[in-house]
Amino acid sequence: MTLQDIHKYAQQGEGLTVEFKKKAAYPDKIVREMIALANTEGGVLLIGVDDDGTVSGQRFIEEEVFVMGKAIKDYIFPALQYEVEVFKLNPKKGVAVFSIPKSANRPHYIKEEKQRRAFIRVQDKTVKASKEVWEILRRGKHPKDMVFTYGDKETILMQALAEKGVLTLKEYATRAKLPRFLASKTLVRLVLANVLEIIPQEIEDQYRLKE
Repeated sequence: MTLQDIHKYAQQGEGLTVEFKKKAAYPDKIVREMIALANTEGGVLLIGVDDDGTVSGQRFIEEEVFVMGKAIKDYIFPALQYEVEVFKLNPKKGVAVFSIPKSANRPHYIKEEKQRRAFIRVQDKTVKASKEVWEILRRGKHPKDMVFTYGDKETILMQALAEKGVLTLKEYATRAKLPRFLASKTLVRLVLANVLEIIPQEIEDQYRLKE
C-alpha cells in the first residue's frame, strides 16, 4: 500500500470493498463497517478520507488508530484479523488504512441489547445480516455436498422462480403455505447446495436460481 494507492481508492469512491471515514468518531459504530467487510469480500477502511473522496487526513492519526484498535478488540466477536498502516500527508496529518481480509471465522458480530448482530456489505452500504444470511455465512465456511430431494415445497419454489425470476422469503412462505421458519430452512439449504443464490438487501433478501 502506498499514498498513490490511497488516492486511487479515493478517486474510485466507496464500494463493496472500500469504506471511508473522516475520523474515528463513534468507533463502536465504525466497527460495523469492518465486520461487514470481513463477512463479505474483505476490503479496506480508510480513516482520514472524506465521504466525497477528499484525502484530507486527520490530526493525531496514531491516536485514531489506537482508538479503533481498542474498539475492534472490545466489540467484535470472534476476534478480527486485520492489518493497519499509517501514511503521513504532512507533519501534522495522516491517513490510516485498515486492511481486512474475507474472514474464515465469519460471521463476525457485535453484542447489542443481549443480541448478536452481524453485518454485510451491499454495494457501498453496510446492512444488518438477516437470519438467513447469518446461517449461510456460518455453514458456508465448510462447504460439503448436500443430498436432498425435491418435494412439493421445492417444486412450488421452482415454479415461482420460473415465473418471477426472484423471490423473497415472505413471498415463498405465502405461496407455498409454509411457516416462515420452514420456508427459511428450505431457502438456506438450497443456497448452500448451490441451487439458489441469495441477494442480500437492506429490507428483505431476494433469492434467484444460480446461473
